Amino acid sequence: MQFKHSEIDLARPSVMGIVNVTPDSFSDGGRFVHLDAALRQVEQMLKDGATFIDVGGESTRPGAQAVSTEEELQRVIPLIEAIAQRFQTIISIDTSKAKVMREACQAGASFINDVRALQEEGALQVATEMAVPVCLMHMQGQPRSMQHAPAYVDVVNDVREFFQKRIKACVQSGIKEENLILDPGFGFGKTVAHNYQLLARLADLQSLGAPLLIGLSRKSMIGNLLQRDMHERLAGSLAGALIAAQQGAKIIRVHDVKETVDALRVLAEVEAYKENNNER
Repeated sequence: MQFKHSEIDLARPSVMGIVNVTPDSFSDGGRFVHLDAALRQVEQMLKDGATFIDVGGESTRPGAQAVSTEEELQRVIPLIEAIAQRFQTIISIDTSKAKVMREACQAGASFINDVRALQEEGALQVATEMAVPVCLMHMQGQPRSMQHAPAYVDVVNDVREFFQKRIKACVQSGIKEENLILDPGFGFGKTVAHNYQLLARLADLQSLGAPLLIGLSRKSMIGNLLQRDMHERLAGSLAGALIAAQQGAKIIRVHDVKETVDALRVLAEVEAYKENNNER
């Protein structure tokens, strides 16, 4: 996939490191609100093997309150500019706001990661104009209420139908289909059972033709299943990452970059051995 200054081979899964410059994100809220701390985290993630750095300025955890456009810009733009000046990496902007998308791309971002799948006012137009890859995520409801009794006829089929509609809207707007990435939205308007049904049937979304981005790092689907608090979910997060990669996920969005890169390297070695063995 072609980004602003580089081309990424998605034949093997890549890792996206999460850097939230927010006071209230569910896992690392408040840790990286200062520029120096955020840049140190970015540097470490890149050393640990991250291909993408995902910068977010508004928490979308269940119950999260909305943030104004200007406040979000004040949080993310200085960090994006600083990353672009200091590091060679692909910067992703995690936002649903059209103005934030535009200014983030002008500041150095080359990937839009939108939990609302370009459905907010002006977002589709700006994403089309910026001509960068876009991740469309599925979410039932809105962050403040999305976990209040989510319901589906069939969660995998419902998510697939949603993506079909959003892909069509994007292509009609002028976004190239090869620039679209899909995220089924673990934890966004889904029960624990819905999340694991999606994880078990990720391969069913491959028919849509777009690469899959998976973000389940440290989420409540792991905590509720294992009865682990926020910082005891590494093992479950790694298991989810490996299951997703085995079913074709191409980008794994995580807090724990080093451990995830290591786990994926082990998986890649096994798969390479199997491929070589099949050729003989």
